[in-house]
Amino acid sequence: MGLLSICWLLAGTTQVQAATPPSTSVITAHTTAFLHKFVDKEGKVNYQAIQRNPGQLANLLAEIAAFDVAKANMADQYAFYLNAYNVLVIGEIVAHYPLTSVQDMPGFFNRTQLSIAGQQLTLDQIETDKLRKIYDDPRLHFALVCGTNSCPRLSRAAYVGKELFVQLNNQARFALLDPNYVKVDPATKKVLLPEIFKWYDSDFSASGSSGVMYVNKFRQEDRLPTWYTVEYYPYNWSLNDQKLLPSSVAELQPK
Repeated sequence: MGLLSICWLLAGTTQVQAATPPSTSVITAHTTAFLHKFVDKEGKVNYQAIQRNPGQLANLLAEIAAFDVAKANMADQYAFYLNAYNVLVIGEIVAHYPLTSVQDMPGFFNRTQLSIAGQQLTLDQIETDKLRKIYDDPRLHFALVCGTNSCPRLSRAAYVGKELFVQLNNQARFALLDPNYVKVDPATKKVLLPEIFKWYDSDFSASGSSGVMYVNKFRQEDRLPTWYTVEYYPYNWSLNDQKLLPSSVAELQPK
């Protein structure tokens, strides 16, 4: 987390604990409690409510920064970095809120340094160095949520190492069965996929299938026609915000 962001989140709250490394079970429980409180069933985040009462987020960010990842097993490490990525995204958005898109924060993905498990890393470094390069699992693209409306639904529960295989399968299946995420147009015989299938084609191909073939692994009862033309619909960078409507942006600006 950037220095200014941390200062803002800590301002006005005395709840933040000392930087003692939390256990895996503690940080998982706190992550689930936070997500369940501030994320709705559609995966939208109440950034305004978090900003009004940032203590729970500040505590969680402190635990993410202090977590001793070397003491966790591989599955718990995988779950930790997935959860931490999603919480750190929320933290940066809250620190700069109100805004309508993560694109309103220059360097959000590749320059802003965030505190995670004793290191300073960007979101891109977390995704690439701590996840993609190690686990070789394209399902993670349906678990990482970067604060946009084109991302998959944000889960209201933390990922847990011992449950991770089932959780990731469920998350991928939920996204790939969503008609707003994978779009089929029988009239034009087209399948419209999110651009992550283009950006990360090498990840999906490495798993043995890509594009429609990969999607069909999670759509046994509603398979996509493999003879349809595949196109990629434009990414929607607007914020996955419960409260933010176009007419309310001006009202949310500081006086």
